[in-house]
Amino acid sequence: MTPIEQEKEASGRTMGLVKLEKTFYGDLQATGIGKMLTALTATKGSAVYTAIEKVEGNLHGKTGSLVFHHQGMMDKGAQKLTIAVVPDSGEGEWHGIRGTLFLEIVEKVHHYRFEYELKYI
Repeated sequence: MTPIEQEKEASGRTMGLVKLEKTFYGDLQATGIGKMLTALTATKGSAVYTAIEKVEGNLHGKTGSLVFHHQGMMDKGAQKLTIAVVPDSGEGEWHGIRGTLFLEIVEKVHHYRFEYELKYI
């Protein structure tokens, strides 16, 4: 993640824009690029973000791309996160893909599990 802009307010709230660049390993061999909007409150552990991420690569031998929509919220450290494939965003051999990406952070390392189905239309 690379900060693009950040505005810290006198109240302690911070609004920001971040560039995303990722590499996925495993069944999904791909790269992701995108933008994320963030808002951190003055209360520790309370924040929100939304992001749009284009992912291109190989999924179980099929080449294509898709777009993920991220929606994350933290309430005093309690996290709620949804990362979903944008409907009809699949291209190439990923045309018709639907699914959700799940994230688990272990010792500051991000681990993803992608549950999806491919329906060729």
